[in-house]
Amino acid sequence: MNLTELNRIATAMVVSGKGILAADESSGTIKKRFDAIGVDSTEDNRRDYREMLFRSREAMSQYISGVILYDETIWQDAKDGTPLIRLIEQSGAIPGIKVDEGTQALPMCPGELVTVGLDKLAERLKKYYERGARFAKWRAVIDIGSGIPSMTAISVNAHALARYAALCQAAQIVPIVEPEVLMDGDHDIDRCYEVTTRVLNKTFQELRVQRVALEGMVLKPNMAISGKKCAKQASVEEVAEKTIRLLRACVPAAVPGIAFLSGGQSDEEATAHLNAMHKLGPLPWGLTFSYGRALQAAPQKAWSGKAENVAAGQTAFSHRARMNGLASKGEWQSSLEKKAA
Repeated sequence: MNLTELNRIATAMVVSGKGILAADESSGTIKKRFDAIGVDSTEDNRRDYREMLFRSREAMSQYISGVILYDETIWQDAKDGTPLIRLIEQSGAIPGIKVDEGTQALPMCPGELVTVGLDKLAERLKKYYERGARFAKWRAVIDIGSGIPSMTAISVNAHALARYAALCQAAQIVPIVEPEVLMDGDHDIDRCYEVTTRVLNKTFQELRVQRVALEGMVLKPNMAISGKKCAKQASVEEVAEKTIRLLRACVPAAVPGIAFLSGGQSDEEATAHLNAMHKLGPLPWGLTFSYGRALQAAPQKAWSGKAENVAAGQTAFSHRARMNGLASKGEWQSSLEKKAA
């Protein structure tokens, strides 16, 4: 393991002003998003959509540090025969790959899930590295509800995250460690804060046990935020303050950076929250975004599967990427959204 090189890549992934595009939707997830815009989820349509994003020169070169790919995408070629992964490299961004294989019900823990995909992961990582991937992602899912999460679910998922991270570093691939506490319930921000604290503490305990070099990884957590069904939604300022407080308490300064997931927030909410956090610095780690839907909802709608709408889709993508790039430096203002409307 070359830790110096892993640290160099991890640091580049969270550089100020840029963030990570999560373009790793599973076949089922992207079908739902295509259904919403009236587009058939065929292999060619998925290829064309992602090619549109990766050829968005302004967004990719100025505001995107890396792209998380799905297994299908990393092997696909653009219409002109150029591998999609090469388009990412040519823009100056770093290609990455989602390596978990989804979730299964956790035995003896009703309503809870465990992420799977460790079997033969070492062999897969070798092939992904040869293809050009320099980082990977594994997502653990922790739900908040009546009597959950259990310590069993937290422990099992943290252990799997750490095993994955160790395998990545052995393969000279930077692991994005993503323990996501979902915002789907009716819990308030304080409940989210408490659960996320438990999850992060257990995750870093497991990372140390399994000898993962913290200097060669990136953390992708949820923010401390109210559940979607909670009657009282926390303000932007409260989300920022409580998120930074829990990160300072749980995340060692050795970690090069933190790239937030959007987790179901609206485009502007995710941007505003990230921006507000940068008002609370200086921070011991880089702090940026790794958004999927919050970067892609607007370009998907503008594109709608039509070749004549590619330019409009790229414009929408560039706008959202720029807004989040500004937020990752604490320079975003809501008036910039209105000007673009």
